[in-house]
Amino acid sequence: MALTVMLLSGASFHGGCCRHKALLSLLGPLLSNSKLYSSYRRPGAKPEKKLSWQNADFNFKKGIDHLKTQLSLLKKETQDYLLGPGGHPLSQHVLEQTKVLWQFRSQEDLNEWVISSDAEIGGKSEVYLKLGRNNQAALLYGTLNTEVPRDGETKYSGYCSMRSKLPLGSFSRKKYYDWTNFNSLYLRVRGDGRPWMVNIYTDPYFSHQKDDLYSYFMFTRGGPYWEEIKIPFSKFFFSSRGRVQDNQHPVWLDKIRTLGFTIGDKVDGPFQLEIDFIGLFNDRAHREEFAYETYDKNTPV
Repeated sequence: MALTVMLLSGASFHGGCCRHKALLSLLGPLLSNSKLYSSYRRPGAKPEKKLSWQNADFNFKKGIDHLKTQLSLLKKETQDYLLGPGGHPLSQHVLEQTKVLWQFRSQEDLNEWVISSDAEIGGKSEVYLKLGRNNQAALLYGTLNTEVPRDGETKYSGYCSMRSKLPLGSFSRKKYYDWTNFNSLYLRVRGDGRPWMVNIYTDPYFSHQKDDLYSYFMFTRGGPYWEEIKIPFSKFFFSSRGRVQDNQHPVWLDKIRTLGFTIGDKVDGPFQLEIDFIGLFNDRAHREEFAYETYDKNTPV
């Protein structure tokens, strides 16, 4: 539909020809009923009367360059798929015990992550992300402020977070991380003694599950020494919109979307966390499948 509007309003029709006006008048009711307008806007924001496609930059050369890039990505994905899981031979995939997912050595590594804080809802917390000393780690630092915004709606405030970007395949297709070959998350960090929450986001099957996540605590000891932390996936508990759910189940390791870190211990003041790398580990001695009680939602009579 947007393509039809673009063609009707293209530069080739603006050179004195008025036939496109007649076509637009005929297609007007159809276009007005189409979902070219956003159905959601933030409270207090003015309604957007501009069509969504009018904000796009229709450039033929950029389109061709983008198509070439996506085709090259598709070619690489096909080669990796034919080679084996994750682009590795099957024998190597089966025997793999450790795997580094993210290692922070350059600005490009930091660009794979996004940071956020309660400033998005009117809070006063601040968070920053940069490379550490000698470009050997990611330094996440800032100031936590639990002062609640005076908007009459927000009741709680005081959080900062760091989250990996959504993985996308060629032509912006959804892509997932498959961690089924491992049973633990492995990190090398150096903190200031404050607790953090490690969050795993999976792909939701239904739209109302978009706020579901799996979480577990990461306690840093502070001091000048690095620490290696291993968190089994069986320890992650299921929550939705900040509330732990009664119906618990293990993490869907074949549908991992993103990984994140959140601080919100209700203590005002500065914080910092250095992360050397984030990886996976297959602990042969760990036999636990799930650490929490599970039960049927509908108990048979």
